Amino acid sequence: MKAVVRPLEGTDLEGFDRLRTLLYPDRPETFDTDRYFSIWRWLGTHPLADQMHRWVVATEEGEIVGHLAAQPQFYRISHQRVVAYTPADYMVLPGYGFHAITLMRQFFRTCENCVTCDAGPAVISVETRLGAEEAGSLQHAAKLQNVAGVPAFPTSIPLPITQLFDWGLRTVDRALMATIPVDHLRVEVLEGFDETFDELFESVAAGVACVPEKDAAFLRWRYGPSSPQSGVTVLGVREGETLLGYAVLNSTADGDTGYVLDLTTRPGRDDVARALLQGTVHHFRRLRVYSVRYRLVQSPSSPRSRDLWRSGFFLWSKRRSLLLVKIADRALHETAKDTARWSYSYGDGEESFWTK
Repeated sequence: MKAVVRPLEGTDLEGFDRLRTLLYPDRPETFDTDRYFSIWRWLGTHPLADQMHRWVVATEEGEIVGHLAAQPQFYRISHQRVVAYTPADYMVLPGYGFHAITLMRQFFRTCENCVTCDAGPAVISVETRLGAEEAGSLQHAAKLQNVAGVPAFPTSIPLPITQLFDWGLRTVDRALMATIPVDHLRVEVLEGFDETFDELFESVAAGVACVPEKDAAFLRWRYGPSSPQSGVTVLGVREGETLLGYAVLNSTADGDTGYVLDLTTRPGRDDVARALLQGTVHHFRRLRVYSVRYRLVQSPSSPRSRDLWRSGFFLWSKRRSLLLVKIADRALHETAKDTARWSYSYGDGEESFWTK
């Protein structure tokens, strides 16, 4: 079937919306058009929005059968500021598979630098075929908080029994976390992102070779009033006027699942990471979410695996999200293609923009 790849035009938006519903008819969020287009309006307010690209696959009759965007973001790689692009909202109708490759080829022809986190084998295959390299996997950590709220938990089990399970979970939590030294650090809820976040980011960029640029201005854009995750809770640990670390927490609209979108500390401050993990567990316990999910690249500015375990998280080896990179500068690319040199969390990736 004959079709062409071209830049998205304003008149394509109705067909673009229809494309989603044809591809994902079983997902209720697909039909929430207002929210979907509000995310694209929000992306249009990014400081680099004028450098964003969007393409569609259109048939001779004008039907939109594919879409791909290139979302720009600042990164620091080996202390150099780099603009790299993430493939976003990649969709192609069955029967137009050849054009899926054409779309991604257009992306790599246009964007010399790419940083992306993907879980779909088919998408990863196309990206690596066209030059992106796998830097490594994100860790998937999960924690069961509230047995009674688990959708798969048998409803025939009497309430006293489920309450007993929950009491057991809390008892295990207390026993595990009692082994975690936090040096009496105080975790507090922060109101907004002030200039102390700039200083914290610079300390991370100085101590970790590769990191998304997350100063106060970016964090206000990422989690502020117009963001898809505008209702986040921000926890922080301070020492006087100095911010030692923060965590950005969110939960789904139905209240079932909590997400750790970001947890960043000054490099080497494992004590701060442990305190923020404890604060995270207490926060989601109060909300009575049934599980907490956290994806990260382990780094000097993130929690350690042993502290995740002692906070009741287990590593979910069956889930795999890969960080892929392609940087035009060969020296920077060699640095970036190893997750051991990265500080990166779920909230840094395009997939998290759509989390509801």
